[in-house]
Amino acid sequence: MGSGASTHHHFAFQNAEKAFKAAALIQRWYRRYMARLEMRRQCTWSIFQSMEYAGQQDQVKLHDFFSYLVDHFTPSSHNERDFLNRMFTEERVPRDSEVEKCSDYESIEVPDNYTGPRLSFPLLPDHATALVEAFRLKQQLHARYVLNLLHETRKHLVQLPNINRVSTCYSEEITVCGDLHGQLDDLIFIFYKNGLPSPERAYVFNGDFVDRGKDSVEILMVLFAFMLVYPKEFHLNRGNHEDHMVNLRYGFTKEVMQKYKTHGKKILQRLQDVFCWLPLATLVDEKVLILHGGVSDTTDLELLSKLDRHKIVSTLRCKTRKENEKQAEEKGKAKQTSSAGSLSPWFLLQSRSLPSSPLHLSSHKTHKGGRSSSVPCSIPLNPRGLSRQARRSVDLELERCRQQAGFPVIKEKEEPWVFNPEADSADGELLEPSQEEWRQVVDILWSDPMAQEGCKANTVRGGGCYFGPNVTKQLLQKYNLQFLIRSHECKPEGYEFCHSRKVLTIFSASNYYAVGSNRGAYVKLGPALTPHIVQYQANKATHMLTMRQRISRVEESALRALRGKLFAHSSDLLEEFKKHDNGNTGLITLSDWAAAVESVLHLGLPWRMLRPQLVNSSTDNMLEYKSWLEDLAKERLSHENIQSSLLETLYRNRSNLETIFRIIDSDHSGFISLDEFRQTWKLFSSHMKMDITDDGICDLARSIDFNKDGHIDINEFLEAVRLVEQSCSEGNASDCPQATNTKGSGSWPATEDSLVSVTQVAS
Repeated sequence: MGSGASTHHHFAFQNAEKAFKAAALIQRWYRRYMARLEMRRQCTWSIFQSMEYAGQQDQVKLHDFFSYLVDHFTPSSHNERDFLNRMFTEERVPRDSEVEKCSDYESIEVPDNYTGPRLSFPLLPDHATALVEAFRLKQQLHARYVLNLLHETRKHLVQLPNINRVSTCYSEEITVCGDLHGQLDDLIFIFYKNGLPSPERAYVFNGDFVDRGKDSVEILMVLFAFMLVYPKEFHLNRGNHEDHMVNLRYGFTKEVMQKYKTHGKKILQRLQDVFCWLPLATLVDEKVLILHGGVSDTTDLELLSKLDRHKIVSTLRCKTRKENEKQAEEKGKAKQTSSAGSLSPWFLLQSRSLPSSPLHLSSHKTHKGGRSSSVPCSIPLNPRGLSRQARRSVDLELERCRQQAGFPVIKEKEEPWVFNPEADSADGELLEPSQEEWRQVVDILWSDPMAQEGCKANTVRGGGCYFGPNVTKQLLQKYNLQFLIRSHECKPEGYEFCHSRKVLTIFSASNYYAVGSNRGAYVKLGPALTPHIVQYQANKATHMLTMRQRISRVEESALRALRGKLFAHSSDLLEEFKKHDNGNTGLITLSDWAAAVESVLHLGLPWRMLRPQLVNSSTDNMLEYKSWLEDLAKERLSHENIQSSLLETLYRNRSNLETIFRIIDSDHSGFISLDEFRQTWKLFSSHMKMDITDDGICDLARSIDFNKDGHIDINEFLEAVRLVEQSCSEGNASDCPQATNTKGSGSWPATEDSLVSVTQVAS
């Protein structure tokens, strides 16, 4: 009896031991399996992010290149300089009279067969809700209502301060959303899950509403509509993509022109003006600062709250006041020659700010009444300005009386001084921002946090800076803040804390790089200001996939894009491989392959880990690099009947070429006119040291205009580059000079080839 029981316990112990060993083995296997999946996910993420930032670098370099050309080009007339400034630099801020003229939406008729949403002002909550439902059903808002909505939006934004102030006392909670990038499904999902905006449910959308996605127009219309319906509960911050120069590359300009072919140009002009008036940041309960990008070691919230934000038309280039004074001097000389009797005084309005309420950002620092007003007595203010000045003075006096009587201080939004544009300068134009003002805005729109201490230039993006934990701590202490909320970076989980949980990144565009690549998220703040984060996936298909399936799909999408990038640099890679092939054997080691690829692409990727996915065959740790490059080309050549070197040129430069086309197409008509082509080519020929007459430029334009309709469209533009590259590859070096004195002959290969050269220089 006892012997049988002991035997039973012995077998039970052995079975338990085997079970424990099996469980430990399964856990070890599962951990390794999950570690491999996580490694694949991180590599995939690195590919997407590196390629995205490389594209931003190209955008900044391209704009810097054109800005350099404009700055060093001597125009033959004032009209020529104005034309080039409209093309490549910031548009001047329009006067109020021009805004009224360009917003002449009443003259646009809505046809009787129009079945889309209709708007009437002032907007009601039902109007905004109906707009969301109409866009969900893929209906399009008529151009008349778009312009009307933009007109009312601008009127509202002009009244707002640079830094909005919101309080949790008036709403149950405040919801902060990050980048949407034209993904309407994410916006609708947020409203479905969190609730529509209301007096009890406030929202802050933290910039980057447009570009990349296909529904940027619809997102803007919904956001603007709710902002007009709930001006105290619905707030918008400007992002780095609320910039007309950035929109040229990342799709928003193209989207507007495709959806509104007749009135697209007018809509883009109004949007550019509206973007300039978007507030720069939002402050919640004086404790939580919400801005799009980040901060730097020189960020000054007082300066940011006082500068004229609408002067920052584009963050890609700062036209300094020195340049502006030079142009003003040229215009002044021209006016003197044309009308010597009308002299414009030099002492016109310099400071347009009236004393405003103190900036409630620091508890330990007392601020004086802001910038003083310097208004010459000889220049009368317009009636609207006088009434606003008087009302502001009364408000300040009432506030002082309340403080003396012991009443609690009511913190209100700072009401900006609305000036008369006619009295701003001699020709009605605004003063350009100073270098410091421009830098302050660039830093808060483009910067990213880093784990290391300090602050350094953000060379990865090409703009802004990287700021460390010490920079964050210094800013929070200076202005008595608890933490920062920013966006600007896609995160796998839709959010990320850093700097000891003092910086929170929120990104609301799910599936940003590919379906399943990332979640979206938003954060809710209550009176305690404790962040409550909500994650989501707007695409229902991702819920049906396992983690392995989701990672595999995203990985394949990333590798496909990376192979395209490698193919676009095949020639450079071949030259770099030959440097490592001293014996001219056609073979290099895999470590040399990784070093060569990084030296050409500069993406900072873990090439050794990616090698199994990119290099299919190797012998004895050696790679036959010419065969590998041929394999890269096969996938593209199977779909295109183009020579490999020509296709490589188009793959490498297509994005830059499309951006160049849209820059030249200054009126956003979708075509390059003869005048636009002539002015631009004079700029190029000056840089390329080429002497070509107007007749030669006209001959060149006609040769590119393949269908002879008098305009050059994007396909003709790209085809011209392809044909010239083909003529260069089939001929010898003398057939395609890089800098040839044509003496006005309008030689096709000699002049047209510099399109490719200019693109490569800009890259």
